Amino acid sequence: MSGDTNDGARTVAGRIRVVVRDGDAEAVTYARAGTILRDHLLEHDLSPYARLTERANCGGNGVCATCGVRIREGEPAPTHWHDRLAARFGYPRLSCQIRITGPMVVELVDDKRVWGGRE
Repeated sequence: MSGDTNDGARTVAGRIRVVVRDGDAEAVTYARAGTILRDHLLEHDLSPYARLTERANCGGNGVCATCGVRIREGEPAPTHWHDRLAARFGYPRLSCQIRITGPMVVELVDDKRVWGGRE
């Protein structure tokens, strides 16, 4: 459906649809294939960080585990060791280690102080 411009489209002008849920709010965004999810979220003022870690984080290097999100649809396979463990044990996935390759629904973790709990 490339080129379709309605919110039901999977892509718009070659960009991939990413739905971001933040509590009761929902934003529909579009990203280029291969974009890092963390970068995409920050670009759209949708922070994956808790208040405490907004400024104190590793900058997307996959070592602090503070940018965790839940992928509700379109979850890609984890490639980073920490992200594999998070996925395996039900913790939030590291947005800094997820490349957007297809449509997805992302939920920001609003009940975390630093990392977020298991499901």
